[in-house]
Amino acid sequence: MTALPDPYFQAEFYSDVPMKRGLAWIVDTILIAMLTLVIVPFTAFTALFFLPLLYMTLSFMYRTISLARKSATPGMRLFGIEFRSREGERFDLGLALAHTLGYTLSMTTVLVQVFSIVLMLTSARRQGLTDHVLGTVAINRPSNW
Repeated sequence: MTALPDPYFQAEFYSDVPMKRGLAWIVDTILIAMLTLVIVPFTAFTALFFLPLLYMTLSFMYRTISLARKSATPGMRLFGIEFRSREGERFDLGLALAHTLGYTLSMTTVLVQVFSIVLMLTSARRQGLTDHVLGTVAINRPSNW
């Protein structure tokens, strides 16, 4: 038993969440790429030699910090969704770190990422693989928040 909204009696919390997560992912990816491009000149352009590592590090920090602070990335806030824990609470630093680690690991393998997307499209609470493992969900932000 969890404190999360019921996917059948409170379906509005999960309505269009996979699409919003996809759009939020695009926005966040663009923002992280822009941050990466801003940092490169400050390294005397030596960051060009390890650009993928710089991008991955910034992405990890961006996601962890924004999830720990607001339980949503800037892209997610733009589309009105946020993460909640199994208990219905917003993320703390530990859960944000665990979720970001799960996301990062799932992004390293195409089949795992495809499986995660299929889960988002077919599960009652629209949870990805990392969400299933951690018991977290992405929901439409409640209007009273």
